[in-house]
Amino acid sequence: MASANEARPAAVPDEMVAAVLLRPFEVRLERRPTPRPRVDEVLIKVMAVGVCGSDVHYYEHGKIGRYIVDRPLVLGHECAGVVAAVGADVTRFAPGDRVAVEPGMTCGRCSACKSGRYNLCPDVRFLATPPVDGAFAQYVAIREDFVFPIPEGVSFERAAMNEPFSVGLHAVRRAGLKTGDTVAILGMGPVGLLAVVAAKACGAARVFVSDVEPRRLDAALKLGAELAVHAGNEDAAEAIRRATGGEGADVSIETAGNPRALRSALLATRRGGAVAVVGLPPEGRVELDVSYLVDNEIDVRGVFRYANTYPLGLSLLADPARKIEALFTDVFPLEETAAALERARANKSGSLKVFVYPNGGTGS
Repeated sequence: MASANEARPAAVPDEMVAAVLLRPFEVRLERRPTPRPRVDEVLIKVMAVGVCGSDVHYYEHGKIGRYIVDRPLVLGHECAGVVAAVGADVTRFAPGDRVAVEPGMTCGRCSACKSGRYNLCPDVRFLATPPVDGAFAQYVAIREDFVFPIPEGVSFERAAMNEPFSVGLHAVRRAGLKTGDTVAILGMGPVGLLAVVAAKACGAARVFVSDVEPRRLDAALKLGAELAVHAGNEDAAEAIRRATGGEGADVSIETAGNPRALRSALLATRRGGAVAVVGLPPEGRVELDVSYLVDNEIDVRGVFRYANTYPLGLSLLADPARKIEALFTDVFPLEETAAALERARANKSGSLKVFVYPNGGTGS
């Protein structure tokens, strides 16, 4: 196996193309040196990258909270591809292997990492989070322990979707979902839609959802939701309570990042139930009815990314019965990354998941 200091295999070019965000609404293609994998890293030829809501937010606003794009940044973190080269100490992979990437590389030494909650590592290096470049590039180098083999028959697109699917899996775990529970999910963006799949896969008996976009509600029903509430036309919490005989859902998951959706999630939850909060509202502070929360003893649990989900997620997505291809609506080559980001930003009523293909093709 080649080390970081040895010559690259002939198949790996010295230079690659990357799509670089310079400032809000301005993306430029650049030629850059192809990364050299360190001794514990895998060099991956990126085949498919999903456009995430965070990518769109950086593209539109140049920042998310304390993370500010103050220098050119490569976006994209929902990715999968083919191993192109490996470092000297890599033992689990070889060139040609098809792999999915868990994009947050943690230190492995802090108390959060040692306790198994490595998503809370203060020193995480997460792709496409300033100042770390992401995967809208032909190649990325990733530490071996954050690379996972793609099961046979699983496409690059499905494997890339293990990233947002992992958010749904982690939310289900944080909420304490038990087999036979009823689940309400508020917000049917890609994470919310994949949370439907996660809830069903983890034993939910009934799933109720809400959103304001009809196409997203239709997609949720196809993925296994029993009830889809148009939140612009009907009170979501009231509709969910009616569907549960007045009791409310055992577990609610808020993915919309909308104060109204968060309030609905609380009101849709039964006494003694739990609410998992995934979405980030435009303003960090929102009003909550604390007396309602206390009187009903509702557990409220934050959800930050995920931990220990990738192997399970890939195995679940290997089941063709989970027809997540219904979410794949738009495809763009790397040269049109700006158009892909704009499509995801401006076409929320029509686009569910937008993909970029850094090395051509449409995945496989």
